[in-house]
Amino acid sequence: MPILLGVDTGGTYTDAVLIRDEKEVIATAKSLTTRHDLAEGIGAAVRAVLRDGAVAPADVSMASLSTTLATNALVEGQGGRIALILIGFQERDLDTHGLRDALKGDPVLICSGGHDHAGAEVAALDLEQVRQFLRGQAKDVSAFAVAAQFATRNPAHELEVAALIGEVTGRPVSASHALSAKLNGPKRAMTALLNARLVGMIDRLIGRAEDMLRALGITAPMMVVRGDGALISALQARHHPIETILSGPAASLVGARWLTGAQDALVSDIGGTTTDIALLRNGRPAIDPAGARVGPYRTMVEAVAMRTTGLGGDSAVEMVSGGLARAITLGPRRVIPVSLMAHHAPEVVHAALDAALRAAAPGEHDARFVQAVRGQSTEGLGARETTLLDRIGTGIHPLGAVLRARLEHSALNRLVERGLVQLGGVTPSDASHVLGTLADWDAEAARKALVLLARRRSGAGEMLARTAQDMAQMIVDQLTQQTVTALLEAAFAEENADFGGAAGDLARHGLMQAGLRAHRGLLRFDAALDVPIVGLGASAQTYYPAVGRAVRSEMVLPAHAGVANAIGAVVGRVTMRRAGSVTAPSDGMFRVHFDSGPQDFTDCDAALVALEAWLTERARADAAQAGAADIQISVTRDIKTAGVEAREVFVEAMITVEAAGRPRVAV
Repeated sequence: MPILLGVDTGGTYTDAVLIRDEKEVIATAKSLTTRHDLAEGIGAAVRAVLRDGAVAPADVSMASLSTTLATNALVEGQGGRIALILIGFQERDLDTHGLRDALKGDPVLICSGGHDHAGAEVAALDLEQVRQFLRGQAKDVSAFAVAAQFATRNPAHELEVAALIGEVTGRPVSASHALSAKLNGPKRAMTALLNARLVGMIDRLIGRAEDMLRALGITAPMMVVRGDGALISALQARHHPIETILSGPAASLVGARWLTGAQDALVSDIGGTTTDIALLRNGRPAIDPAGARVGPYRTMVEAVAMRTTGLGGDSAVEMVSGGLARAITLGPRRVIPVSLMAHHAPEVVHAALDAALRAAAPGEHDARFVQAVRGQSTEGLGARETTLLDRIGTGIHPLGAVLRARLEHSALNRLVERGLVQLGGVTPSDASHVLGTLADWDAEAARKALVLLARRRSGAGEMLARTAQDMAQMIVDQLTQQTVTALLEAAFAEENADFGGAAGDLARHGLMQAGLRAHRGLLRFDAALDVPIVGLGASAQTYYPAVGRAVRSEMVLPAHAGVANAIGAVVGRVTMRRAGSVTAPSDGMFRVHFDSGPQDFTDCDAALVALEAWLTERARADAAQAGAADIQISVTRDIKTAGVEAREVFVEAMITVEAAGRPRVAV
């Protein structure tokens, strides 16, 4: 019977699980995620699970990796410096569709070229302009994104530019037509941009993970979980890292179904950085028809309909400023818990905390720390960022000892966004140490940090809390409230009913809150979630019982909930999809849009058959390359017609071919 190894790299923990024949969990293990080199945490977790399961490395038949790395990077605004080349677009498209914000100051070129909806060239491609751009401001980037108008109808210009980039720079290129077959050029451009930003990060992770497994004696093939829960080969994930956004959350859904057998439920997975919520309906996760959305970005990636919010066990605790009431908020930025920083550097952390406690008044940077992430690319840094990074060096420092001028705050933020620096501060994990529900790291450091936070004052001059214990409970209560709001928002978004408002507004509405409290007076209000909640994540047992009570619903906390992502990584299936279109540029002509360019047919059925055969061949090859066995093919045709003068006229057809099979295992 095959033994399968699942690994999940989260923001705080790396999990590993061994499963026999997809039926029995043999062993589970956790290790701290090592941001400077994720392979170290992977190696520690795998060694531990092999030891605990008494399994020899050579007996592992397949390894599979799920990761929140891409999701977390987009939520936190991290990733490599890239360059975007837009072909046939207008300057206003950068602002209208959010591309300028997503670029975060990285170089962009808008050049002539592009095609129309029928695949015909509307302007010549200016390759010389692209060449000058590559030799100028785009020389210090880690990857390129290329998007051309109507590239899904004719990718010729994207292919030419991609070839030139490879010739001149040798850097990775993300072409929009290779990531989606759908129309909507600006959205495809956003997808290509984000893919390029993630290329280096995911490539390093997969490469180092493969090296680590080989070093441990595991020679079985390695798979990666895609955002829709399916498995793909490590090579495919390296080329299309954007497809791994929501990889971890998708794996958690697959794991939740395997662990509980749930048919209809909300699944809420709390990690260190994010909380991911999705609906299981009839035992299957829904695919988001509009494309995966992570943080502020909407992509064209097929992924589970998941709502991801920056709320986790390591979310930064911030005082709400400007109001009279005592209030805090959590996230969306992740920081390293003070208790964990003290675990690694006790002398530095305790000395800084003690000094702050002796001070007469709270300081701006009390209980805040900083450290550099080793081994990351520093390409494209400005002088101020470079100076600050050199000052941080290799150790852990109090933040106030590193920042010497107000202008350096923006430089610090850019270093954090690039993933070159990590901040430390108070988190729900620290609160759990103070309350005694967690005992992994330095509880005394957590207590001191919460005392410092508690003595901050509201606009009315009141301290946030009287004691560290009170402060800790305030943080946990806030996490409960924000989780409840996220669950309600997801439920309203999925509910097929018109409640007269946006999901977020309805979730926060006073009447909804009164209903959850079962208000009784002249009016009576009752409200509850009407499906069970499956709580997943290492800290689910700590935080989620209170969440279940707050929404008046059954909270299911299955055994192995803390490693559900790793379980989902190995019980999924390989599924590859290819889609293409047939259009009618004129009466009696049917145009098939192949990757090599458009081809015209005079017979509609012949065009459809040709496209279906080509897509089937490509999807089957993709599935085989991804490691699928016993491949099954399914085809969906979406044919649009219009009534013209009492007859049906062909307008357009979209054909989607799905090739699916179980992953091959080593024997």
